Amino acid sequence: AMYWVTKMFEGEPLFGKPWPLLVSGVAAIIFSLIAVHAVLALRKFPGSLRQYRQFSAHMGAMRHADTTLWYVQVVTGFAMFFLASAHLLVVFLQPDNIGPYASSDRIWSGRFWILYALLLLAVHLHAGIGIYRLAMKWAPIPAAGSKAMRRRLRFAMWGIIVFFLGLGSASLVTYMTIGRDHADHVGERYIPSYRLNSHHAVPASE
Repeated sequence: AMYWVTKMFEGEPLFGKPWPLLVSGVAAIIFSLIAVHAVLALRKFPGSLRQYRQFSAHMGAMRHADTTLWYVQVVTGFAMFFLASAHLLVVFLQPDNIGPYASSDRIWSGRFWILYALLLLAVHLHAGIGIYRLAMKWAPIPAAGSKAMRRRLRFAMWGIIVFFLGLGSASLVTYMTIGRDHADHVGERYIPSYRLNSHHAVPASE
C-alpha cells in the first residue's frame, strides 16, 4: 500500500513514470499553507513576556477548560511549525527517498521516529482541539442546551484525538519495525513482486 501511495504522489499512474519533483511541489505548497496559518494565528498570541505572564495568571485563576484547550492549541501549533518544517524539508529535498524501505530506514536508522512521535502528538491535539473550537464557534447551539452540547463536543473531541493517535501510533510502530528489520540493508529500495517478476521474465522463443 505504501508503495502504491508513493507512486501515486509521484504521478506514475497519470504520466506513466514517476516524477519525484511533484512531491517537492506538494511539500512546498503545504509549507506555504502552514506558514500563512501560523502568521494569522500569531495575531492571537501574547505579544510580550508581560502579556504571557498576565494570561498565564488569568488562566490559572479561572481554571476554564476551553481556555486551557486554547493554550494547548497554541503550544502544539508552535511546536508543529518547527516539527512539520523539518519533515517537509526532508520531503522537499529528497522526494525520491520515500517508500516502504526508504521511509522506514529514515524513521528507524535515521532516528526520525523521535521527530514523528512528537509531530504525531502535536498534530492530533492541535487538530482535535481546533475542530472542537470551530464547532463551538459556528455550530447552531441553543443557549438552553449549550452546556450539554459542550460536553458532547468535548467527548467527541477526545474520542477523535484518541482514535487518530492510536491509528498514527500503529503506523509509526509499523515503520519502525520494518526499519529495524531492514537495518542491515539501509539504502536498498523496495521492489514489489510483480515488478521483480517482470524484470526476470524470459521472452518466449520464436
